[in-house]
Amino acid sequence: MTRTDALASAAGYFDDGGFFADLQRRIAFRTESDTGTATPALEAYLRSELVPPLEALGFGCELIANPVAGGGPFLIARRIEGAELPTVLSYGHGDVVSGQDAHWAEGLSPWSLTVRGERWYGRGTADNKGQHTVNLGGLAAVLRARRGRLGYNVTWLIEMGEEAASPGLQAVCEQQREKLRADLLIACDGPRVSAARPTLFLGSRGAVNFSLRLRARPRGYHSGNWGGVLANPATVLSHAVASLADARGRILVEALRPPPIPAPVRAALADIAIGGGTEDPALDAGWGEPGLSPAERLMAWNTIEVLALGAGSAERPVNAIPGQAVAHCQLRFVVGTPWQELAQIVRAHLDARGFGQVEVEVTLAGAATRLDVENPWVDWAQRSIAHSCGQRADLLPNLAGSLPNDVFAGQLGLPTLWVPHSYPACAQHAPNEHLLAPLVREGLQLMAGLYWDLGAEGQAPWQAGALSSTSLPSL
Repeated sequence: MTRTDALASAAGYFDDGGFFADLQRRIAFRTESDTGTATPALEAYLRSELVPPLEALGFGCELIANPVAGGGPFLIARRIEGAELPTVLSYGHGDVVSGQDAHWAEGLSPWSLTVRGERWYGRGTADNKGQHTVNLGGLAAVLRARRGRLGYNVTWLIEMGEEAASPGLQAVCEQQREKLRADLLIACDGPRVSAARPTLFLGSRGAVNFSLRLRARPRGYHSGNWGGVLANPATVLSHAVASLADARGRILVEALRPPPIPAPVRAALADIAIGGGTEDPALDAGWGEPGLSPAERLMAWNTIEVLALGAGSAERPVNAIPGQAVAHCQLRFVVGTPWQELAQIVRAHLDARGFGQVEVEVTLAGAATRLDVENPWVDWAQRSIAHSCGQRADLLPNLAGSLPNDVFAGQLGLPTLWVPHSYPACAQHAPNEHLLAPLVREGLQLMAGLYWDLGAEGQAPWQAGALSSTSLPSL
């Protein structure tokens, strides 16, 4: 059988209702991980929904308990065709954020797969049950077309805590390093740049969440009796926050600004359009770092965001100077930023401006990653995707959001390719989350193409003589 047969088989899995049936069962598992406890549904999803189909494809499966209390379990599934063969690692997560059941549109439920036109609604359809179901379907199609032999080994790592900041992931990857040894990561998460074109991204921005807090006094005091002689912590903290970024969102802390954008990154982003979808917000002209395109601001630069402000009672204000104020902030950053030193950097910045009484606390942090856009795997993946769907993928050096890619790129030392099957208006993490059916069908075929090309003689970079001008169609 041929590559064309593999793509036809992948499309057939969608057309005959097989994909819908599999996803319908998976959506019904209430696998919320942001509750602080590992509910039985997390393990049940792995054991009931992923182990059987993986075993049917020749994988040996092992469930691994999370070494972090309250964290969800992991699944490592390995399909070994030969110890001498290269290995591709795939990743996904079966956990979801809170269902927010009461806020979905009439007739929709987060735990039922509901079709309305091209939209398939349900919690986890876009993030990430639908996406890893696409990748599994593409792999199964190639195994059918190649009569059970790929020509390489495959390992799957599925976690059940990504939406809770992946507790235990680094520890498990270290403990299971030998079982996770591979030559390449191909995974799926996040959205495409737009629904119209496929996307390939090579890493993600990092994130550091931090809080600024000013505790002026144990309680509030009447603003008439004491206003003008007691420092207002909300006023002081507002000025402290304003010292981090100006009124147009430009970062004012020099040490938290990124290094200059590398020329290959700038070239990759040159034709990337941001927004413009029917449900996308309008971009604010002049917001952010001046002199950059929207794509460069989003994917190649740093931003400091204020996520929440608190002082007194916003819902029912009273005539009192609040006793304390807090600002929950976030730094989104690219490779080359000294993010591990954020607390010290912000502390020194505030002290130099007279805000020594403002406390700085880092609450969550994750590294940024970015595979070199000139890595041979990037060109290979671009040509494979174009061969499958007839158009070049939008290439992002890194996703604007954050993923645990540092575990794969840094800890395991892998080149990382991410192929998302969602789109920006999918309502990920919100009520009415959904997939677009045409993207699912196309995703199944382009993943089948990638899995096919990994095993095609002389095509993948891990093979001698790969990347010849005749290996895949040129772009």
